[in-house]
Amino acid sequence: MTDAILSWAPEFGLPALFVTLAIGALGVPLPGTLLLIAFGALVAQGDLSLWQVCATAAVAAVVGDQVGYVIGRLGGEPLTRRIESRPTAARSLGRAIAVADRWGAASVFLTRWLMGPLGPWVNLSSGLASYSWPRFLAWDVAGELVWVGLYVTAGMVFTDQVSAIAELSLNLAWALAALGAAALGLLWLVRSRRSNEASEADAQ
Repeated sequence: MTDAILSWAPEFGLPALFVTLAIGALGVPLPGTLLLIAFGALVAQGDLSLWQVCATAAVAAVVGDQVGYVIGRLGGEPLTRRIESRPTAARSLGRAIAVADRWGAASVFLTRWLMGPLGPWVNLSSGLASYSWPRFLAWDVAGELVWVGLYVTAGMVFTDQVSAIAELSLNLAWALAALGAAALGLLWLVRSRRSNEASEADAQ
C-alpha cells in the first residue's frame, strides 16, 4: 500500500491528502497515518513543500473532527438510540465516553495522536454531551498538530523505511487504544465492586 501511495501522491497531491484525512476523521477506515508518513517521505525527497503538507493535513483533520462533533451535537438523543441499537458501535461509543470521563478535556487531545482509533467516537460523544465547542476546538487543533508533526517528521527522517515505520505506527495506535480501553474497563469494574460493597454495607 505504501508503494501505491508514493506513486500516486505526487500526481493527486494535497487535494487527495485533504479529502482522505477529513473523511478518515469521521471514522471511515482510511490510512491517515500511513498517508502522513508517505507524504513526509515525499517532502524529504523534495517533491512537496513541508509547510503545505502540514497545513493541509492539520486543517483536513480538524475539519473532519468538527463535522463529527456537529453530527453528535445535532443528532442528540435519536442518534444515541440509533448507536445503542448496534452493539459494536455502542461499545466504541462507550469506550469514548469512558475516556472522556477519565481524562476530561485532555481526552480530545490524547485521542488525536495517542489513541487515534477512539478519536472519531470522542468527537461524536463530545457533541452528544454538548461539550463546549471552543474548548473542543482548541484541544482538537493542539492534538492534530502533534499527530501531523510526529508522522510527517517520521516520514522525512526514515524515508528509506517508510513501510516498516507505517506498519509499526498503525499497530502501536491500535495497541494503545486497546490498552486504554482495557484499563478503563478495569477501573469501571473496581468502582462497581466498591459501590456494590458500600451498598451492601449500608443495607446491613
